Amino acid sequence: MSRRAAPSPERSPPLPETIRWSPDGTGLLILDQTRLPESNEERLLTTVDDIEEAIRSLRVRGAPLIGITAAMGVAALARRRAREGASESELRASIAAWIERLSEARPTAVNLIWALRRLSASIETTFPDPPALAEHLAAEADDIRDEDRRMCRAIGEHAATLLADGDVVITHCNAGALATGGIGTALAPIYVATETGKTVRVYADETRPLLQGSRLTAWELSQAGIDVTVLADSMAGSLFASDPPDIVFVGSDRIAANGDVANKIGTYGLAVLAAHHEIPFYVLAPTSTIDLDSSTGSDIPIEHRSPEEIRRGFGSVTAPEAAGVYSPAFDITPAALVAGIVTEWGIHRPPYTESLATAVGRARRPRA
Repeated sequence: MSRRAAPSPERSPPLPETIRWSPDGTGLLILDQTRLPESNEERLLTTVDDIEEAIRSLRVRGAPLIGITAAMGVAALARRRAREGASESELRASIAAWIERLSEARPTAVNLIWALRRLSASIETTFPDPPALAEHLAAEADDIRDEDRRMCRAIGEHAATLLADGDVVITHCNAGALATGGIGTALAPIYVATETGKTVRVYADETRPLLQGSRLTAWELSQAGIDVTVLADSMAGSLFASDPPDIVFVGSDRIAANGDVANKIGTYGLAVLAAHHEIPFYVLAPTSTIDLDSSTGSDIPIEHRSPEEIRRGFGSVTAPEAAGVYSPAFDITPAALVAGIVTEWGIHRPPYTESLATAVGRARRPRA
């Protein structure tokens, strides 16, 4: 594992703000990612129904951002209940119910459960009154978001060392600012390299079934002035054979203890292509994405999406009702196909079992 580099001064590109508190702090304003790239719209969330629907429908998505949204959402709801006059016992019961409900909103992204468990653990003490309890949750949620911002920057600093001037990167799904609280994970080194004067070109798989590569990654990179080209997932093989990229960067929704990686469906196929063409395949994610309780990828639950996302995901009917639909949201890329896993602590090389456990242990140390 490489040593942790000192971060360079932040000269962040113009990136979208994905989430913020409502003016009175009892709700959330999110960038509705189901509307991109056609329109750039915020959506107000004020109830647990709103927050759960936003996570399930992918109005907010990306493993780190899902966790941030759930944490901020619980805190906003707690503020509202405290201002309505709830007692501490009533407020704690509500918080427990909200956490339980949101924990089940999406099963694969471990950051969701991680953030909510952290929120719950942070209130295992007494508070002067219900408003103080609610404000503590809000401060913890802000910490989660701020830490993610710093982790994204560190991941970008580490992985940017893998890029030379003029390199071509291929990525899958969206693991940029739209998926996190900062500059992203898989896209972070592209932003950092660009800040230092390097020229980097990007190929973005469109990423079925919801086209999160073409709708989101291409939009985000275009907004930042980075050269990006979209291709259908099935075209990646042709690209690798005729004009191969230099490196593959992807994010992850859950990483098993042995380095097996769950990421958006189609990632495994891209990893196989990279291995065949001897192109390095890297996974970039914060330590909150590492699940040491999942020994291998076979222990990771895989979410299956509605068949309608395939049949008529964008209005027009593209498959007959009589046909069955196979629609897993994620697949598992075996650790053997991964050249390195980049966290905020550095670049981890195989075998991963010891280095990933060490990184998680460092992340769990009490904060100063």
